Amino acid sequence: MTNKSLWASTAAVIALVMSATGAQAQDVAAPQAADEQDSAEIIVTATRRASPLSDVPIAVSAVSAQAMQNSGASDIRTLNQLAPSLLVSSTGSEANASARIRGIGTVGDNPGLESSVAVFIDGVYRSRTGAGLNELGEIERVEVLRGPQGTLFGRNASAGLINIISKAPEQTFSARGEITYGNYDYWRLSGRVTGPVADGIALSLDGVWSKRDGFYNLVDATGAKVGDTNDRDRYFLRGQALIEPNDNLSIRLIGDYTNRDESCCGAAYTEARERRPAAGGGYTDAPFNRIAAILAGQGSVIAADPYDRNLSITPGRDYVSKLKDWGLSGEINYDLGGVKLTSITAYRDYKSSDYGDYDYNRADLLYRDSNTYRQFKTFTQEFRAQGSAFGDVLDWLVGGYYANERLTLQDNIRFGADYGRFAACRLMAGASLNSNFTAQQLAACGSGLATQPLIAGTQANLNAGLTAALIGAGLPAPVAAGQAGAISTGLGNGLRALAAIPSGTGDTGSIYRQKSENWAIFTHNIVHLTDRLDLTLGLRYTRESKRFSADLNNNNATCAALQASALPGIATNPALGSAATLAGGILTLGCLGNASTTLNALDLNDKITDGELSGTGVLSWKATNDLLLYGSYSRGYKAGGFNLDRFQLGSTGLNAIPAVFSPRSNADVTSLRFAAEKVDAFEIGLKFSQPKWSANIAAFRQEFKNFQLNTFNGTSFVVQNINGCDSALSAARTCDSGDVGPGLISQGVELEMGATPARNFRVTGGFTYAQAKFANRLVGSGDGSVPLDPALFLLPGSINSNAPQIVTTASAAWTPELGSSGLSALFYVDGRMTSDFNTGSDLFPEKRQESFTVVNARVGLRGPNQRWAIEFWGQNIFNQDYTQVAFSSPLQSSSPATSTTGQFSQGAPMANQLISAYLAEPRTYGITLRGSF
Repeated sequence: MTNKSLWASTAAVIALVMSATGAQAQDVAAPQAADEQDSAEIIVTATRRASPLSDVPIAVSAVSAQAMQNSGASDIRTLNQLAPSLLVSSTGSEANASARIRGIGTVGDNPGLESSVAVFIDGVYRSRTGAGLNELGEIERVEVLRGPQGTLFGRNASAGLINIISKAPEQTFSARGEITYGNYDYWRLSGRVTGPVADGIALSLDGVWSKRDGFYNLVDATGAKVGDTNDRDRYFLRGQALIEPNDNLSIRLIGDYTNRDESCCGAAYTEARERRPAAGGGYTDAPFNRIAAILAGQGSVIAADPYDRNLSITPGRDYVSKLKDWGLSGEINYDLGGVKLTSITAYRDYKSSDYGDYDYNRADLLYRDSNTYRQFKTFTQEFRAQGSAFGDVLDWLVGGYYANERLTLQDNIRFGADYGRFAACRLMAGASLNSNFTAQQLAACGSGLATQPLIAGTQANLNAGLTAALIGAGLPAPVAAGQAGAISTGLGNGLRALAAIPSGTGDTGSIYRQKSENWAIFTHNIVHLTDRLDLTLGLRYTRESKRFSADLNNNNATCAALQASALPGIATNPALGSAATLAGGILTLGCLGNASTTLNALDLNDKITDGELSGTGVLSWKATNDLLLYGSYSRGYKAGGFNLDRFQLGSTGLNAIPAVFSPRSNADVTSLRFAAEKVDAFEIGLKFSQPKWSANIAAFRQEFKNFQLNTFNGTSFVVQNINGCDSALSAARTCDSGDVGPGLISQGVELEMGATPARNFRVTGGFTYAQAKFANRLVGSGDGSVPLDPALFLLPGSINSNAPQIVTTASAAWTPELGSSGLSALFYVDGRMTSDFNTGSDLFPEKRQESFTVVNARVGLRGPNQRWAIEFWGQNIFNQDYTQVAFSSPLQSSSPATSTTGQFSQGAPMANQLISAYLAEPRTYGITLRGSF
């Protein structure tokens, strides 16, 4: 779909909804059941107070349990269909996720980063967004708060938050259950039982079990299916107790457990061409991609259409994803009369182990071994007191918060049996655009049949070229020949050593640990200036400390031999041109995973401490009983931390070749730091609400400093703070600290609408225009002294990744009564239309996703009082193909300097980076049976 057709579709949807029904606000719940449609407005706790949505002067979407059920939601990703300013996607593991609000968030599977979009479940902060990808069980509602929410919800909500509230135990006995079957042999069973066990004590237990075949076929070299991946095998249990001994005291205890044992996550090649710049702009396709040719010699097959969902991986390197996530929490509310006290205490233990093929193809290049895992042990305590004063003129709230988290990451990346030959062949293939290697020769090189002859030929060519260059530089012919011979011999020996790296070389136990402590005090107060005019003032001081340590162990003896050779001297001699580049490449690829002499048994330690004020101010006016107008300012804060990726130790990426093979020490650990992210946000809005229809509009501007950007450059995760510079950059691409300003600004408008024009019929519509754009001149630190990482050269002046500028959502639910028997029907449909956007945080053009539309639908028959129901459903019913996140396939490019067509403007002679992607789910459909008593 083109942008033009998307605009047309958007306009049509909005016009249809407005003309037929009026409008409903951004924070009105999505379609409800027939017996809910005329009920009172939904109550939310976005301000830590129970308030009607229409009276809350912030942009918040509330999605009811019925709306989630209609849309088929079992985790937070399906909220995309109902909240246009939200985009949730999963990346390298189902244990992790990326969430963006108004085009702002944190992407990539890097455990050192906490998301800019916080997730709370029953008042308890979840430190990684992936917790929301678990089964949610029975929920009351989900609130999506847009913009910084640091005053009441803490440090890591600089873009917004997702607040999930589960159903509490009830004082009346009831039980319900459902069973679902769908394509891909999908089974899902869920149930809940609740009721009183004594006066003032109610219990509940709910659980979910689901199992499904994978969306990808694993195929062998002949194309025959040998298995599948991205399957589902998980269960979830949650038990609760609600103790209310009197009207003033309420105690809610919750325990939950999630288990997953799945195969995840495969990725498909979406770009495998080699392109060369064309005269006058654009590019032409080369006859073959030299990197793909090498892989072909090692058994890899690149499918012509990624959406055939046929993947080939290294035999015996199946994807494994195991997760255990459990926690306990207790919430106490005690009403003293004039003061209400609230305490929330929680402990969580989250451990995931994700390993298998790391190169996403049949060649045995890289893999994570079974000892790889990440674990978070988190204790949190929040205490609040709130009440009113001065004759109810002041509605006050004060509180304190403490969090203690222990993060352990063991990340063992190892070389496979094909890695050495691949690395050597890759370097030779990329050494010169004019090399005369054929696809057949490169395939033979990768398979090992021609590796040594090609190395010998490369050495001879280098010898001849260097001899001529040195003679041209004025050296006598015999001296030139001797020096050229020594250099070319060193390079040839380096290539031979690289080609012979044994399988299993790599990390033997690389462990990272991070201990975080956070405490905060906060206040949030509403002053009723008049009966209709309110002033809200909030302030929070947060103190954060993180202790980092790492024990890095590696058995890569080849790297030690390469370092002891003449290669480091060659690599650091720019006068040697391509020979120096080749030497640097040998060292880089030979020391991938880092060297035994530099990182084996290396212990790292560091600590950062930071304190920050955040806050909010809101002026709201209830112009009429139906209309609320407001304007606000908010200051948000997201803590700094450490990039848990040893590849970046002492370096800013592969372009800094000397840093990769120079000796490492604890002094280099500072290169893993990133600073706290801060945002100033401004918003004006109106909320209009009547019993049958309502409309809300918000206009916003959010200015981010030290935006924490995470990108995978084909070898490592680059984490850098992004800032703008008001003046011209220096020759070193830095600027004066006085000229540093916001690096990323998100601004736009939001409109969500809906109505109930007739009983049993409800429609909603939403529209978001959000431009999340980087400044034209960027630097990598808040004081302007660090240049932007070379991998991020496309960011200046561009729109942020995973930030579509236009999103439209629409839904309709009709639940007509069928005669007088008490039967009713359900007809439901929702859709999300998204404009084009780039899915890679480095913004390579090859990672662009065209605009698309996703539609879900559900029809069913329900018994009297909905005691039973049978429903037929479909998700993505038109089988829309689209990418969640695209990334540079690990190591599968000639060099970082020739990886994308975006570098043609910088003089790159070719672009042959292979691009892989995590594809969105295809069409699914099935039947659900539901019963209750």
